[in-house]
Amino acid sequence: MAGQIFRRTETKYILTEKQVQNLMWLIEPHLKKDRYFKGTNCSIYFDNDSRYLAIHSLEKPLYKEKIRIRSYGVPRLEDTVFIEIKKKYKGIGNKRRVAVKLSDFYNYLKTGDLKAVSPIIKSELDECFKRYNLKPTMFLAYDRTSYNDKENPLFRLTFDRNIRSRNNRLRLEEGDDGEQFFNSGAVVMEVKALGSYPLYFVKALSKLKIYPQSFSKYGRVTEKVIYKKEQYV
Repeated sequence: MAGQIFRRTETKYILTEKQVQNLMWLIEPHLKKDRYFKGTNCSIYFDNDSRYLAIHSLEKPLYKEKIRIRSYGVPRLEDTVFIEIKKKYKGIGNKRRVAVKLSDFYNYLKTGDLKAVSPIIKSELDECFKRYNLKPTMFLAYDRTSYNDKENPLFRLTFDRNIRSRNNRLRLEEGDDGEQFFNSGAVVMEVKALGSYPLYFVKALSKLKIYPQSFSKYGRVTEKVIYKKEQYV
């Protein structure tokens, strides 16, 4: 099965619910609900014992990458999940994504066999697992709502709430429960775009004094667990 490749800038903002309400009041007339408007994203992240990929990401390097499997909702073994290889260089993200059965992916972890994907993607996946000595290290989930610009579907806006994680039961079929990251119920807004933002969106951000923040969900949750750091909001 061929993989999808996405290339875009991704910028994050940490908002209160009140800020989300004020922002949506200004911009909602320009937006439409994404085809996957509302749901729970569940991911298993892969790293090594030293959590190199998470810690390296927090250092804001020119180049970074991460490996995860993702499902929408809690899957069964025979359901489709997505293997994602995310790479970012100088702020531009590239994501290679391929759909497989969850049971086939677990078989890959045991045997190294994954016939459902192309040899090129399989080789890239093998190389990442070998280079970093990867294993499942964290389950992470959040409840997402997502929108597209009515005129430009490549401009996408997502709001992630209820970010939670666990370091045990590292299987997607084990449920979507976990420890909350934010105490205050903060919302992570992510803007995904090719090129510049629409003018109405820039004006709304300026009016409400909303500014971007560097925020990697996997990196920050790992930082909290390892270094016992407090939540941002």
